[in-house]
Amino acid sequence: MRDLSQCAFVNRQWSEAAQALLYHSVRIDSVHYCEREADLSAKRKRRSFIGGNGAPKDPPQERLHLFSRSVRESHSLAHQVQYLKIPFMTREVCKADLARTVSVLPNLRYVDLPDGFYNDDPSSNTLKQELQARCGHIRQMKYAEGAEGSFQMLAQARQWPDLEALELSRLAVEPATMADVFASLKALRHIKITSLPSLDNGMFSSMHMSPLPPLAVLELRDVPNISTKGLLAYLSDRGVKQALRTLTMANTGILPSDLFQILAAAPSVTDCCISEGVTRALPQSQAPPLASCSLRILHYEIFNANSSPRGISPPSDSYYSYLSGSILSGSLPSLSHLYALSTSLPTVLLAPPQPAFSVSETCNAYRPVASRPLRLYTKSVMEMEWNLTLISPSTLADRLGSATTTRPMSLYLEHQESPQRRDKGRESVLVGNGFGGFLVVPSQDPRSKGPQAKKGKRDVDAWMG
Repeated sequence: MRDLSQCAFVNRQWSEAAQALLYHSVRIDSVHYCEREADLSAKRKRRSFIGGNGAPKDPPQERLHLFSRSVRESHSLAHQVQYLKIPFMTREVCKADLARTVSVLPNLRYVDLPDGFYNDDPSSNTLKQELQARCGHIRQMKYAEGAEGSFQMLAQARQWPDLEALELSRLAVEPATMADVFASLKALRHIKITSLPSLDNGMFSSMHMSPLPPLAVLELRDVPNISTKGLLAYLSDRGVKQALRTLTMANTGILPSDLFQILAAAPSVTDCCISEGVTRALPQSQAPPLASCSLRILHYEIFNANSSPRGISPPSDSYYSYLSGSILSGSLPSLSHLYALSTSLPTVLLAPPQPAFSVSETCNAYRPVASRPLRLYTKSVMEMEWNLTLISPSTLADRLGSATTTRPMSLYLEHQESPQRRDKGRESVLVGNGFGGFLVVPSQDPRSKGPQAKKGKRDVDAWMG
């Protein structure tokens, strides 16, 4: 950046295209320090050097100084900057430099800000005032606990009318105030709400004759007073049906048993996440399977809220039986990525057919199961990493079309299997032995098996070993 700045401002021969390429999106990144940095730093502090050479410098801070000077000296370059990415420690330490920088960037849309900015910390007041006064085209903003006053100003001053993404966390505001803010942001397309227990279904109903605008992304986390009824009321609008692409529901009043209603009311959703703790098993009713032609990514993270007594199946097992029945019914043809908190789900999907969970008669219909491979990520609640299992459409089709007790458990090579199933001894087909294990594939027996063979000699069954 130092060399480019010298080229731009000393030689004055830098092209307009090169300037736009550099300053349209600026990233002041951190630098990797090699192992010799300690030795080099010690050599810089020798007495033969000028005293200033031994003082350590932070490269990201130096880059921010250079960039700030560049845009403040050239208004044409400052007007081209729309995105400014800054490392965490740099934006936490250099708040004054960051305030001077954003004050000359009128077309700025996104900037990395210190944490204190989002909760109205006094140390970020100057930066907040400069951003509110100079940058009227900000597209993304966050309001955390303590920033209730700044949040209310969104409806009163209309300082950022072009906001597209809004994140709210632990705010203590009245639902009516939140309704006024949402009604004033006509360009809003992404809302993330976290830990707002006061928020209820009024968020989705008519609020001062202005309902919540159609969203492309809606994330609800730790909002227990929002129920299925309110969400379905919001999804009843035709514009919302067409716009909504991503839906997240974690620890809300929306029950996992109502997910089929939500998917039916949101035909354009491609990414859905539901994370809930359950205390009761899914009712054994004639509930329709989960059905969606657009859904490609599903996070189905159902876990047990309480420990179950020994000998009793956990309540979450019934939900994963319902999920497997929906997949095998072919009602999720576009599903390509599935995340589940169940280590037994791969075995259920690839095991021989069993009496299906009572979801619907359509679960047993013979029709195409999937049009693409399914990447199944599973883990237990206590595990940190996901285990990957690849499932092909032909495997699921065989799963439905045969009741043989020796169906192959997987037809993939070891590099395609999850770490739990990798084994150098299995290179082709994994076959269940009926006790949760696998049998070794037999080698080709060179002995003749025709009528010419001796009848008195009993052949050893290669499969039984």
